[in-house]
Amino acid sequence: MIKYYTRACNFYYGSASKEKIKKKLALPLNGSNSISFDSIEIINRKNKKKIHISEIKKQSNKIKKKLKEDIKLITRKKRFKGLNFLNSPIIMGIVNLTPDSFSDGGKYNKNNQGFNRAKYLIKKGSKILDIGGESTRPGAKDIDKSVEWKRINKTLKKIKKLNKFISLDTRKSWIMEEGIKNNINLINDVSGLSYDDKTVFVLKKHKVPFVIHHMQGTPKVMQKNPRYKNVLLDIYDFFEHKLKKLRHMGIKHNNIVLDPGIGFGKKLKHNITLLNNISIFHSLGFPIMLGTSRKKFIKDLSGNNDSKERLGGTISSSLYAMTQGVQILRIHDVNEVNQSLKVFKSLNFK
Repeated sequence: MIKYYTRACNFYYGSASKEKIKKKLALPLNGSNSISFDSIEIINRKNKKKIHISEIKKQSNKIKKKLKEDIKLITRKKRFKGLNFLNSPIIMGIVNLTPDSFSDGGKYNKNNQGFNRAKYLIKKGSKILDIGGESTRPGAKDIDKSVEWKRINKTLKKIKKLNKFISLDTRKSWIMEEGIKNNINLINDVSGLSYDDKTVFVLKKHKVPFVIHHMQGTPKVMQKNPRYKNVLLDIYDFFEHKLKKLRHMGIKHNNIVLDPGIGFGKKLKHNITLLNNISIFHSLGFPIMLGTSRKKFIKDLSGNNDSKERLGGTISSSLYAMTQGVQILRIHDVNEVNQSLKVFKSLNFK
C-alpha cells in the first residue's frame, strides 16, 4: 500500500499572511496568523507533486482524507508547558559543561563559567537553556554517569535559581532522574530515547516534556557511513513509529518536540535534504527543533569561506528555518542569531 506524506509549502509572512488568511487564500501554520501557506506537496516514495490548497477537493478520496487529517495537525496551535510558540522561533542557548564538545568544549566547564554563560545567554534572548555534561560530537566515546553528573551538578543547581526554562541534554535515565529532582523542564536525549532502556519509564513516571531526536548509530560511529533509502521519509517514519510506541507505553501528553538531528548520522546530502524539506515534520503535529549551529555542513557548503565559529552559516540556516515555521533553534551564538531574527522579521513579517 502506498503511503503518502504532506509538506506545507509556499509560505507568507506578517501582513501578507494575515491578508491571505482573511481572504481564505492561505492557511495559518501552527495557529499563527503571522505565517501561512497556500500549497502542499504530496509525497510518496516514488514521486511527489505540489498543489494549491484549493485543489485538495479534486484529489482522490484516499488522498483527500489524508490531506485533511495532516492539515488539521499542521494548522493547529501548538500548546506546550512553559513555552509560547506564537512568536517563533524561540532560542535554546547551549551551555556545554564538557571538556571536549566539538565547538566550545573546555570553555565553560570550570569555576563559575557555566553559570556566567547561562546568565549571558538569558540576557541575549535565550528562552531555553540546554545544559549538558557529555559530548556527543562525531567520534565521542561514552562516559560514566557519575562523571557526567559531576560536570553539571553544581552549575545546574545555580542555574535553576534563575527561574528559567531548563533543558537537560543527556542520554542516561539516572541523570534524567537527578535533573528532574532539580526541577528541569525538558529532557533532550540525542539518542532518540534509545540509549538507555529505562529512559521511557522515567519520562512516563514524571510526565516530563522531552525531545525526540533522530540519530543513526552512536556518536562514536554515526558519521562512518550513514545510509538511508530516503532520508526525509525514513526520519518521518522514525518519528511516527516512536510516537506510536510512546503512546502505547502510556505517555499521553503532547509536550513533545521533534528534532531531525542535523549532523547526527547524516552526510551533507542528507542534511541539505532535511533542511530543504523541514516543513514536512509539521504534519506530525508537534513543535520542531533544529540544531545547525556551527556544524560541519556549513564548512562543506562554504569551502574556503569556512570560519571557526561558522556564524554566517548558522545565521543563514536559522533564518531559513524560521521561514519554514521551525519553533526552536538550538544555538551557540545567541546574541548574533537573535539580532538576525529581529532584523529579518522587521523586514519580512510586517
